[in-house]
Formats: sequence, C-alpha cells, structure tokens
Amino acid sequence: MSSQVVYARHSGVEKPARLSIPCIKRCVKAALRFEGVGIACEVSVLVTDDKGIQKINREFRGIDAPTDVLSFPQFLFAPGAFSLAEAVRDPETGAVPLGDMALSLPRCERQGAELGHGAERELMYLTVHSVLHLLGYDHTDEADDKRKMRAREVEIMRMFDSV
Repeated sequence: MSSQVVYARHSGVEKPARLSIPCIKRCVKAALRFEGVGIACEVSVLVTDDKGIQKINREFRGIDAPTDVLSFPQFLFAPGAFSLAEAVRDPETGAVPLGDMALSLPRCERQGAELGHGAERELMYLTVHSVLHLLGYDHTDEADDKRKMRAREVEIMRMFDSV
C-alpha cells in the first residue's frame, strides 16, 4: 500500500487543541483504503472558520453562506470507480493530486456538540465525506447517489469504532 499525503494548514482560525492533523490524515487514508485506492495520493486540506469558508463558498459556488466542508476534486471519477487511467500523477511526487477540501472548524465543533458525538468525531466524518466527494461521490440528488454515498460514509466510520 502506497502512502497518501495530506497537506493541511489552518487559516483565519486559532488552532485549538481539538484540531488534529494526524486525525485528518488517518481519515483520509482510511477512506482511500476503503475505496480501494492503493496508490499514493495527495489531498490538500484548509482548516478555516465560518467567515473563511463562507468566502470560499461564495467565490466558487455562488452561495453566500458558511458551510461545514467544501470539496474541490481534481478529477471527475465515477463513484466507487477510482481509475488511474482517468488521473494524472504529479511528475515530481508520483502521487495523484485528488483535490482540495476546506473545513470550518467552528462549524465542526458546533455540529459535533449538537449531534452529541463531539468535535473530533465530526471532524472525522467531514473528512471522510469530503474524500468521498474527491472520489466522485455526490449527494445532489436525493435518491440513489445520496444513499450510496451515505452508506459508504457509515461503513468507513464503522472502521474507526472497531479500533
């Protein structure tokens, strides 16, 4: 199994103790492994606040509101069908740059509290959710695509329960 690389940085938010870059990396690797991606990949992660993610949401999606996580895939894969033939490796690293994700840490903390499972669990879920978007999954339709993506999220999150 090749290693996956996560480039993470935080911007516009003080780095609280609960922000765990190793946790984000672990979740990215687990989601990629679960999806059968056995080659080196790169994922860029920006951890920001509600104001920062609202700006990104407005600029790239035309939605002037904060959200919890945004995903920007580099390639258009079919859900569950990662293909090296459809990707391009970075010539310097040999890794496939899957794309970028932006996480609002304050939103993550609030949602984790509201849902009763805490900020770290919410951070894990949002990371897995975003990686699935980078791999072609979507939930814009309320039917099969959304059910398929949610089922994958549940299965991946169960992996962390057995550790």
